[in-house]
Amino acid sequence: MKSLFILTLILLGTFAHAADKPNIIYILADDMGYGDAGCYGQKILKTPNLDKMAAEGMKFTRHYAGCTVCAPSRCVLMTGLHTGHCRVRGNGVGSIPDEDVTLPKVLKSAGYHTACIGKYGLGKPLPLDDPQRKGFDESFGYVGTSHAHNFFSKAIIRNGKIVDLPNTVIPGSFKDAHDYSDSDLVGTGVAPLDGRKAWIPQLLADDVQRYLGERAKAKEPFFLYYAFNIPHANNEAGKNSPLGHGMESPDYGEFKDKDWPDAEKGFAQFIRFLDSEVGKILARLKELGLADNTLVMFSSDNGPHQEGGHQSDFFNSNGDFKGIKRDLTDGGIREPFIAWWPGKVKAGAVSEHVSGFQDVLPTLAELCDAQLSTETDGISFLPTLLGKAGQQQHSHLYWAFDEQGGKLAVLKWPWKLIHLNTGAAPKGAKGKGKPKPLEKLLYNLETDVGEETNLAAEKPEIVAELEKLMQASWRAP
Repeated sequence: MKSLFILTLILLGTFAHAADKPNIIYILADDMGYGDAGCYGQKILKTPNLDKMAAEGMKFTRHYAGCTVCAPSRCVLMTGLHTGHCRVRGNGVGSIPDEDVTLPKVLKSAGYHTACIGKYGLGKPLPLDDPQRKGFDESFGYVGTSHAHNFFSKAIIRNGKIVDLPNTVIPGSFKDAHDYSDSDLVGTGVAPLDGRKAWIPQLLADDVQRYLGERAKAKEPFFLYYAFNIPHANNEAGKNSPLGHGMESPDYGEFKDKDWPDAEKGFAQFIRFLDSEVGKILARLKELGLADNTLVMFSSDNGPHQEGGHQSDFFNSNGDFKGIKRDLTDGGIREPFIAWWPGKVKAGAVSEHVSGFQDVLPTLAELCDAQLSTETDGISFLPTLLGKAGQQQHSHLYWAFDEQGGKLAVLKWPWKLIHLNTGAAPKGAKGKGKPKPLEKLLYNLETDVGEETNLAAEKPEIVAELEKLMQASWRAP
């Protein structure tokens, strides 16, 4: 049975005033794998701040992204609906209607000031003020997904308005292969090496610090959604460009003398920068006296990529899991997830609770006593966070990915069923337009973490059970 969390847009009375409610910061990495952080097994790259965050908070080991690529995963996070029900199910055309319920709208109804800094990317085409339409009081960064993959854009967007940057682009360097919306057109163009004056991930990090300083003086609680656009590749110049490999950082820092490919030096520096900024946020909260009343969460939108010359196995980014971004094996969808709240979330706790992006909305709604009359596919994991009894469990988790011929997956722990080639043939397949045969993969995640042994032929009764859940979990967007 589908998990439903029924809400009613009524503010309850656990907190007498909005000022008594906790601040909330949700930090989202872009294409960071389960194994990219030290606290999740990374052996080469150091992530001392994420490791400290986990040591001082709770680490989840069975937390799943909404999808295996950017836009649909973020749609699940913002709506509490899995990809069988949400509006955006791939990185192509699709967006959330203005009237739909979203996480920032829910928190605004509970008295929160809401902000999005970084990569918004909730589908396409999108108007420049789409974050405001979906409930954010303020926003700074990228609205369109394609724009977010240009680290040296000539402009960025603040509150629906274009803000020019000192970066310059080569005239006529538009990437005509893409169907850019207005928000993506802002970022069109390739910056020559001497035209790269402002590295946007740094601008976003600076704005986060600006926002925290301002909100420390305010009376109402705040919700900050800080969405990094790294360690995703810088795709502005395309493949095989003489202007860079796609993993360009202003410098390679401590990795510049490593005997590594330049793309891996860039990836390592991205992880170092991301980890450092997480540490700065936690330190700033303590400095401002906000730490004890602020819940901070960290995760990633999908598994590790192989773009910009980076190879996911160079640093073993997917850990013990199989697959990467665009796969529905756990390497593509199981994510690091850390929750930090001094005095409320038990330090050093590790949870095996099976959860996903669709659970964030009902969890935060319960936390701040906001309820809305709509159904979600999520279940609040607030009892797990606070060490309370009564944690409900999912009957199953579900994913639909409308690219690469179509992929579906359902997880009823410990069994996972994956369907490949559910729709049109992938790009480049022989016999243009001719679908490949449907492929069924069944794994037991308790005994086969790496999803190496397909048990579909041996367990037809489990396949049949999970296929019924698959069928019941989908509706037209």
